[in-house]
Amino acid sequence: MPTDVLMPQMGESVAEGTITKWLKKEGESVAKDELLFEISTEKVDAEIPSPVAGILTKILVLEGQTVGVRTVVAQIEPAVEGKKAPPPPMAAQAKPAATPVSAARVETPGRPPAVPPAAAEEAEEEPTSTHASPLVRRLAKEYNVDLSQVEGTGTVGRITKEDLLAYLERQKAAVPSQAPSPAPPSPAEAAAAHDEVIPMSPMRKRIAEHMVLSRRTSAHVATVFQVDLTRVVEIYHQEKERFERQENTRLTYTPFLVRAAIDALQRFPVLNSSVSGDNILIHKDIHIGIAVALEGGLIVPVIHHADEKSFRGLTRAINDLADRARHKKLSVSEVQGGTFTITNPGVYGGLFATPIINQPQVGVLGVGTIYKAPVVINDGIAIRSVAHLALSFDHRVVDGAVADQFMAAVKSYLENWEEILWT
Repeated sequence: MPTDVLMPQMGESVAEGTITKWLKKEGESVAKDELLFEISTEKVDAEIPSPVAGILTKILVLEGQTVGVRTVVAQIEPAVEGKKAPPPPMAAQAKPAATPVSAARVETPGRPPAVPPAAAEEAEEEPTSTHASPLVRRLAKEYNVDLSQVEGTGTVGRITKEDLLAYLERQKAAVPSQAPSPAPPSPAEAAAAHDEVIPMSPMRKRIAEHMVLSRRTSAHVATVFQVDLTRVVEIYHQEKERFERQENTRLTYTPFLVRAAIDALQRFPVLNSSVSGDNILIHKDIHIGIAVALEGGLIVPVIHHADEKSFRGLTRAINDLADRARHKKLSVSEVQGGTFTITNPGVYGGLFATPIINQPQVGVLGVGTIYKAPVVINDGIAIRSVAHLALSFDHRVVDGAVADQFMAAVKSYLENWEEILWT
C-alpha cells in the first residue's frame, strides 16, 4: 500500500507551501529521512525528508505549484526485493518542462484539498470570504479593510497577503487624480525580443511584498553615524585565531555590533518596540534578527533573548543560525519574533545603506564596510579603521533626537570597547 507524502505545516499560521524543487524523480528509490523535496512558505524555506523508505512512484504536485498544508504531494511504494520500480507514466515521459508558476494553486488530482484542523474550524465558524491568517487579519485592521470585501484566492478561499495588497492597490487606483498617468505596459509589452523574462521565485515574491508593505506602513527616516572601530579591529585580529581554536567557531565583527546594539536598546527601549493599532508595545525581551544573504534572496533568523547571552554565546548563535539558514535547516520559530534587526551590506564594500524596516519592528541597523581613513584626533591627523552605521527608524514611534541618542550609544560602546571576550 502506498504511503502518502504530505505538504508539511511549517508553523501555526502557515496554510500553504510551494514546491520549489524535487530532489528525487519518479521511479527512484528513497531512504527514510533522505531529503525528498524543497518547499518555500510564507515564513521559511526548508528541505523535507521522506517519511518512509521505498520507491517514489507518483509526484502529484509539480515544481512551482502551491498547495495547502497536508495536501498529498507524492506517493511512495514499499520497495520489494527483486521487483523493479515502475517506469514513469507515458504522459509524464512526454510532458514538456513545467513553466515556473510560483503563485499557481492546484488541487491534488482525485483528492479534495486537505485543510488543517485549525483552519477547518475557522472555516466553519465564519464565511469563506473572511478566511484569513492572523497576519492578514492584523494588516487588514491596520489598513481598516473589511475582509468580507476581499476575494480570497488561497486554499479553500483563504485570503492571502497578495489578495489584500491587490485589494489595496485597486482601492488606491479607484481614487480619481487630477492628472492620471498612462497605464504601465504589461510585462509582455515591456519585454523586447532580446530581453530575458525571469519569473519571480516564491522567496523573491515574499521579499517584494514585505518590502512594499513596510514602506506603506512605516514613516521611514534614516540617520548615519561614522564610528571609529580601531579598537574593535585590534581586538578582532588579536583574538581571532585563539577564539576559533578554543571555541571551534569563527570570530566576526557581527557579535561586536550586536553587543553594542543590545546596550543601546536597553538604554532606549522605544527602539525595541512595535505598533499595534494606536498602541506602542515596548518589548521587555531583546530578540535580534541578523540578515543573511542567500542565493536569490534574504532571510532574517532571530537570536532570541540575545541580551542574556555572553559574547561567546552570541558568536556561536550567530554562526549557527547563518550556517543553517544557508542550508535551509531553520525552523519557523527561528525566523519569528524579532524585535530589532541588524544587516551588513558593508561585507560587499558598501559605505552605508538605508535598509527597509522589518515589520512590525521600528528600527533596523545597517552596517557599512570597515576601511582605513584619516581622522582628526586632538587637532592631529591619524589613520583609523572606520565604518558608517545607518539606522532606519519608524518616525511614527521614534523621534529623531531619540534615534540619534541611540546611535550615539552604539558609537560610544564600540569606540570604547571594554568587554572581555572570554567572560
